[in-house]
Amino acid sequence: MAVYSELIPIFIITGFLGSGKTTLLNKMLKHPSLGDAAVLINEFGDIGLDHLLVEAVDDGVVVLESGCICCTIREDLKKTILDLHDKRGKGEVPPFRRMIIETTGLADPAPILFTLMSDTQLRYHYRLGMVITTVDSVNGWFQLDQNEECVKQVTVADRIVLTKSDIAETGQTDRLRKRLVRINTSADFITAVAGDLDIARLLTADLYDPEHKGEDVLRWLRDEEIRAGEAHDHQAVDTGRHDAHIHSFCIIQEEPIDWTAFGIWLTMLLHTHGEDILRVKGMLNVVGVETPVIVNGVHHIIHPPFHLKAWPSEDKRSRIVFIVRDLPREQIEESLSVFNRVGGAVRPRNISGSMT
Repeated sequence: MAVYSELIPIFIITGFLGSGKTTLLNKMLKHPSLGDAAVLINEFGDIGLDHLLVEAVDDGVVVLESGCICCTIREDLKKTILDLHDKRGKGEVPPFRRMIIETTGLADPAPILFTLMSDTQLRYHYRLGMVITTVDSVNGWFQLDQNEECVKQVTVADRIVLTKSDIAETGQTDRLRKRLVRINTSADFITAVAGDLDIARLLTADLYDPEHKGEDVLRWLRDEEIRAGEAHDHQAVDTGRHDAHIHSFCIIQEEPIDWTAFGIWLTMLLHTHGEDILRVKGMLNVVGVETPVIVNGVHHIIHPPFHLKAWPSEDKRSRIVFIVRDLPREQIEESLSVFNRVGGAVRPRNISGSMT
């Protein structure tokens, strides 16, 4: 099996109905950086590909002018991916180096992420790159109030694109952004004006991109002083009936963490509370390891951990970001401290593979 960072990355584009996924995808399909990509969408008709179409491989796959491959999701997602991968191997489609999947507006993305991260066949060739969520600046507040799926789409996002900011009322986008930050503190926020945004920024620097992953880690592991300031600001932001139950926080460990104890703790935590742990990301100072170890997961599933080449700053404390639903921070923090104390006398094992 290939090294994890060398697997084909899959980018998920999600967002509620009318939030601008189609507009965003149209912009992306015209961008030259996507010439090496395969895009899986539900229906070509919604995207308007006629002027971009070059060649129809079959009734479900087309190759665009940019070199990008577009494929309709005809049956289940896994079968669609494997069928396209088979065409790639036979030379029937260009050898794409990344994949983009657009979800439906009402989709809870968690089952999709679970499939990509846990299926044995898919994990042999593919890895999750990042999740991009579009949020409507005009209607996003109402959608968060009325639809739990909308909140879930925000919680799993690595990047959140605020759309329609050019037609929003004064202050509307900023107020919505503060609410979104409260739900998902670690996301990178990008504002689209009249549909225009930096596509290159949107698609680069996923957590396993060796050129940029240190930058991404620094972004979602912000200084505790900044986080505390944001938390103070959030107190003035009203919450909806769904996201009132969701909160994010960062646990900091001053002393190096024992890897064996941490692995047991995280496995047990996710087994017991995985449905309510919407996202977990961490940069760990592990006993006996010179460089930081990165962990990243959704619900019950954790990515294989990986090392940065060096610490991105002088701060070498372990920091773990959680986005949870109705789980007290104190409970999680105390249980980690207990496991780390118990594991102090245990030699750390090799850091590789998945914990769950």
